[in-house]
Amino acid sequence: MDADNVREDFPLLEEREGANPPIYFDSACQTLRPKCVMDAMAEYYDLFPACAGRSAHRLATEVSIRCDDARSRAASFFGADEPSEIAFLKNATEGLNTVIFGSGLGRDDEVITTDYEHNSVHIPLMRVSEDLGVKRKVVPSLSEGTFDLERFEEMMTSKVKLVAMCLTSNVTGYTLPAKEVVDIAHANGAKVLFDAAQAAPSIRLRLGELGVDYAVVSAHKMLGPSGVGIMYASGESVSGLRPLSYGGHGVTGATLDSYELLPPPERFEAGLQNYSGIIGVGAAIDYLDRVGFDDLREHEISLNKRMTRRLMDIPSVAILEPLDPNLRGGILAFNVKDIMHHDVAIILDHSRNIMLRAGMLCCHSLFQSRRLDGCVRASVYLYNTAAEADAFSQAIDDIAERL
Repeated sequence: MDADNVREDFPLLEEREGANPPIYFDSACQTLRPKCVMDAMAEYYDLFPACAGRSAHRLATEVSIRCDDARSRAASFFGADEPSEIAFLKNATEGLNTVIFGSGLGRDDEVITTDYEHNSVHIPLMRVSEDLGVKRKVVPSLSEGTFDLERFEEMMTSKVKLVAMCLTSNVTGYTLPAKEVVDIAHANGAKVLFDAAQAAPSIRLRLGELGVDYAVVSAHKMLGPSGVGIMYASGESVSGLRPLSYGGHGVTGATLDSYELLPPPERFEAGLQNYSGIIGVGAAIDYLDRVGFDDLREHEISLNKRMTRRLMDIPSVAILEPLDPNLRGGILAFNVKDIMHHDVAIILDHSRNIMLRAGMLCCHSLFQSRRLDGCVRASVYLYNTAAEADAFSQAIDDIAERL
């Protein structure tokens, strides 16, 4: 991949007189957006700033056509069987909550998760446990930070109604064996929900072939706009799923005593939508298709290997497992002995113009269980370069030498 050529599409990374562009190593939180995505969003506001699915005039019709096109492109991109399996929500958190609260879990039903879930899965499951009597079971990670498939299979019983798991960890970058998890769950009669927010930017997901029942993605982690989440619900699994919100566009009719919902996916899209954002998703998907996932993934791992080799030579640096960069994609989470993670991030920002994330990364339960108060997370993407990786590694080396 020619990262230098790619960088021309991202305004923040343009060379400007008197100021060097930042080294943006925070793409696991939110990626930068290429110009084509922002142009597509601006076109909505400039040329047809109306509501889809409501008014009959030509502007509203154009919005409906553009949003339908984005839905079709998303369905093709993620390997859905039909566009109706794709719903646009305000973020991935809303999608995860929709499935967890809307799938009909009840007392004594069981749900199985990993021990490194994002709070958007962890907290809703705590709520259904406290409010409905649902039992949650957690698969402990192996010592090297990977998924224990054998233990998971042992934990599966007919009482398990939902397997809700982080497909790719936003902390370590590790991706669990998705197909094996789906097959084991289905063999025991359970449905599967994947939090795919961290997987979708770097891994070609073919959800229909995978056989997963539900998957949720964040547009802002894959070159798209903020304020848009994508929820996949397979045609076989969506019928019993209740929406999280009601009203507006999600209803086809109502009396004083009854109401009727629109069919999926519109029933999950109540209220005014982020139309410019949905259109921007279509542009982001087209961009990623042009880049190609094989080259993208190889590029991420090559940068991660480059940084990992340098950091492993620094005695005071501890990388969160797994240590193999091939298992971590574009994510490198670590700590520097005797320096707070937030301090490391601030030093890098103010002294080296390197921007990354520090803290518990919305995954508090993982850090609490490992007796860690957080970490520093560097995350690279298609627009990062080997020179940036070396500058980052040198900066960490310099910080460590101050100890």
